[in-house]
Amino acid sequence: MAKFKTWVKAARPRTVLLSFSGVLLGGFLAYKTGPSTLREASGTAGSGTLLCVLFAAITAVLLQILSNLANDYGDFKKGTDSAKRVGPQREMQSGAITEKEMKRGLAITAGLCFISGALLIFVFAGLTWQELAVFAALGISAVLAALLYTLGKRPYGYRGLGDLYCFLFFGWAAVAGIYYLATKNLDFSVLLPASAMGFLSNAVLNINNMRDYENDKASGKNSLVVKLGLKKAFVYHCLLIGGAFVFLTVYLVLHHAAWYSYLFLLLFSLFIKDLIAIKKTKPESLDPFLGRQVKHSFLLVVVYGILLLF
Repeated sequence: MAKFKTWVKAARPRTVLLSFSGVLLGGFLAYKTGPSTLREASGTAGSGTLLCVLFAAITAVLLQILSNLANDYGDFKKGTDSAKRVGPQREMQSGAITEKEMKRGLAITAGLCFISGALLIFVFAGLTWQELAVFAALGISAVLAALLYTLGKRPYGYRGLGDLYCFLFFGWAAVAGIYYLATKNLDFSVLLPASAMGFLSNAVLNINNMRDYENDKASGKNSLVVKLGLKKAFVYHCLLIGGAFVFLTVYLVLHHAAWYSYLFLLLFSLFIKDLIAIKKTKPESLDPFLGRQVKHSFLLVVVYGILLLF
């Protein structure tokens, strides 16, 4: 039977921080722009909203773990995780987790996603029946999307559509979704920072796929990087990073933010430094940059959010 630390490795904890970042950014935006009961933290409504944010974060993290486990299982079954693969060895690939155990792990994680999501929208969010229907459909879609990334006969991750999933669920759904749940207000300008979060999430996936380019190409996994080629994939990566900073800046301009809110732009130097290093690094040696992209994205969200609140 697989040990606990083996399951922790299979969950890929270094990517989990990214899924939390989107919810955190949505919470910052909700608190700042309101009308938000987040400001009533001492009252019943405020406590409910804080629980709403908490369970949104838990659900997002569980979805990230579910996607990672499904990726481990799907790539192993399709032969993508072969001996030629670079990067950390996957748990099914190494034999640390059996197929039966992984199926059980997927079922348990999917169940936890549904439970956490159900508590979020049915208990803590205070939604109307129409809103419940929309968010229930969104939640079910998120779970299915996490599973079908590499599972099934026609996994969309093998057709270059993984970036779209990342953008929609870890960008728009995470940021704009928690913003609406916290404020019950539609503000389409929130799609700007939500898109920025989607770009940052795609940047993490892009580094992963650039690292696995040769193996993915040989095994028939047509990720967006395989379709573009490494040179264009790097240009795409630069556009993702630049686009994220542009969208975050435009949001501040539209909301007439104070001058010090733009100090988050100083963090651009961290991303530029990584871009220069990535350009000089062989694809098979890119793995350390994946973790750095996640940490820098989280730092960007925290700094941006704190500056926004003052």
